[in-house]
Amino acid sequence: MTHLITRWEPENPDFWQSEGQRIAKRNLWISIPCLTLAFVVSVLWSVVTLNLPSAGFNFSKEQLFLLTALPALSGATLRIFYAFMPSIVGGRKWTTLSTASLLIPAVWLGFAVQDPTTSYPEMLAIALLCGLGSGNFASSMANIAYFFPRAQKGAANGLNAGFGNLGVSIAQFVIPLVVTAGMFGGLGGDAQHYFKDGVEHSLWLQNAGFVWVPFIVLATLAAWFGMNDLADAKASFSEQAVIFKRKHNWLMCWLYIGTFGSFIGFAGAFALLTKTQFPDVPVAKFAFIGPLLGALVRPIGGAISDRLGGARVTLAVFVGMALAVTGVLAFLPGTEAGSGNFAGFFVMFLALFTLSGIGNGSTYRMIPVIFVKSRQRAAGPDAAAQKQAETDGVKESAAAAGFISAIGAYGGYFIPQSFGVSMQASGRPDLALYCFIVFYLSCMLVSWWFYARKGAEMPC
Repeated sequence: MTHLITRWEPENPDFWQSEGQRIAKRNLWISIPCLTLAFVVSVLWSVVTLNLPSAGFNFSKEQLFLLTALPALSGATLRIFYAFMPSIVGGRKWTTLSTASLLIPAVWLGFAVQDPTTSYPEMLAIALLCGLGSGNFASSMANIAYFFPRAQKGAANGLNAGFGNLGVSIAQFVIPLVVTAGMFGGLGGDAQHYFKDGVEHSLWLQNAGFVWVPFIVLATLAAWFGMNDLADAKASFSEQAVIFKRKHNWLMCWLYIGTFGSFIGFAGAFALLTKTQFPDVPVAKFAFIGPLLGALVRPIGGAISDRLGGARVTLAVFVGMALAVTGVLAFLPGTEAGSGNFAGFFVMFLALFTLSGIGNGSTYRMIPVIFVKSRQRAAGPDAAAQKQAETDGVKESAAAAGFISAIGAYGGYFIPQSFGVSMQASGRPDLALYCFIVFYLSCMLVSWWFYARKGAEMPC
């Protein structure tokens, strides 16, 4: 198979039906498991931190919140650079390299948690390296955006990101199971032992990292042998850097902090927040449900937006998220022991995950429409100029999608840190939640004014 494709015309119906669709789908279906594993690695600490005390580690609540937040911080920063790499290096080559890099934090984590004398700075270093997984999202989305025609970009991006986001819930479902058994025998290391209610329990916390190693190796090989590089997608950094001059690039960054930033931030913080507010609830058993819902509805958000318009869906999402955070506040425990309503608290968080998942799909539907339409408006009526404008718009939207995902991912750092700061200041998460409501109101205003209202500057 020729891995470099020199002719790529997804908007040409004959080309798309004869060969383009088959190639695009193959690249998509290989990209998805690579991205899924990337998200798995990016949220390892959201589960590992729950078990560190049982493994003999004595870290404070603030230190544990920081460990859950750091992968999102480093990952968001990496996304800024990763967004441009498929066009510079090639989608196939970069997917292979970035997937293989996940082995570093997975293996290191597996060894580090076996020794309770492992220092906190070393744990912080591993947490920062787990951000390699989060960084992969930007390059994956930028790469897949090139393969599909405009009418199918929303659905294709939704599938890639939606099934990729499943890595969050997969990690939070699988890790609590695999750490209870010595599944690798002598090769996996000895168990950690702890007592609870007078009964001795065994824990193999190293499995949280080791279990993903064979899957990462297989995904790396699949990317190298099964994916393609597109010659038409080649672009230098300077060609792509024009997005920094685009106002809508920065506006969409703001909105994506509200959607994806909320999804990944709540995914990282929910289990630990629940443990602090409802300590008797076995949260590890169902922490995966919210991220699972958010991931599954992301393709639905993209598909609905293909029909109704991404801006309308995004506006509705932020209205719902502001109301859901208000609900979380209402169900939190009060100052009296035993107060609070966990069922209501959990339902409100499920609503937040679901709405953020839909919003992830709708915002990613908006990006290509905005950038292609913007270039075509500036090109004039000439057919050749319009075609070139479309090509340039697709390149810009791919780079913008990656960069926007980078800025949005900072929400994965700020949300857990906001809870940590709020807890440190007042012993409660209320202050952080009130800040989230104000932020969602600002996202509603941006969505309506620039994109959703009648006569908006860039209706999409």
